[in-house]
Amino acid sequence: MKKDELKEFLDEKVILYNNPKFIESDPIQIPHLFSKKEDIEIAAFLAATISWGNRTMIIKNSYKMMELLDNSPHDFIINHQEKDLDTFDSFVHRTFNSVDFKQFIKSLQHIYKNHQGLESALRIKDDTKNYQTAIHNFKKLFFEVDHQQRTQKHVSDPLKNSAAKRINMFLRWMVRNDKAGVDFGIWKTHNPAFLSCPLDVHSGNVARKLKILTRKQNDWKALAELDKSLRNLDKNDPVKYDFALFGLGIFEKF
Repeated sequence: MKKDELKEFLDEKVILYNNPKFIESDPIQIPHLFSKKEDIEIAAFLAATISWGNRTMIIKNSYKMMELLDNSPHDFIINHQEKDLDTFDSFVHRTFNSVDFKQFIKSLQHIYKNHQGLESALRIKDDTKNYQTAIHNFKKLFFEVDHQQRTQKHVSDPLKNSAAKRINMFLRWMVRNDKAGVDFGIWKTHNPAFLSCPLDVHSGNVARKLKILTRKQNDWKALAELDKSLRNLDKNDPVKYDFALFGLGIFEKF
């Protein structure tokens, strides 16, 4: 496909999938339960963190997380006592268990009390045009507090060549304003032009079939290649094409 044809094809798919109907079957429905900025971003961060595996199970366990946080995530994180975390003991989503969940609550409290919250902690603070170093630096802040080593694997590090799919998805939700009511666009200090596509098996396979990605592994090097292709199609809003790649892979078995 020539560039113009490819852009037209993918733009049509974006329109098809980037609309409120998409929310019904996606973990993004979790932050949509809330209206307060901090509740939205915390709910989104936690739902994105466990977004691997069966989507029905991801959504079910994300709702369970919100219940454990008294459906008021920001207030719980800021004001909880140690004993309030006892109810978390039975929580598990695949390899993310109650130890990890409790750690995330403590780390998020640290982020909000000492680093002006998630929006500030994940901002790009150098002259790069992507989130590679920003995510790496965020991970360092997140684990400044006492923690068990096992929990570190649940926050990706792009400087170790991880595609950081879940954090990139979370960033898309927060930064990109799609004017369609799906992505929130509440982080005004961030630039959607610098976002990267959440790269997973489905989006990666579709991108390779469309010849906008050649690298075989789904790692940060592949993401950099995909970034270049997508920014070539829309330099201001490259990750809108996540809807096209995801929709083609999941719903159309492209």
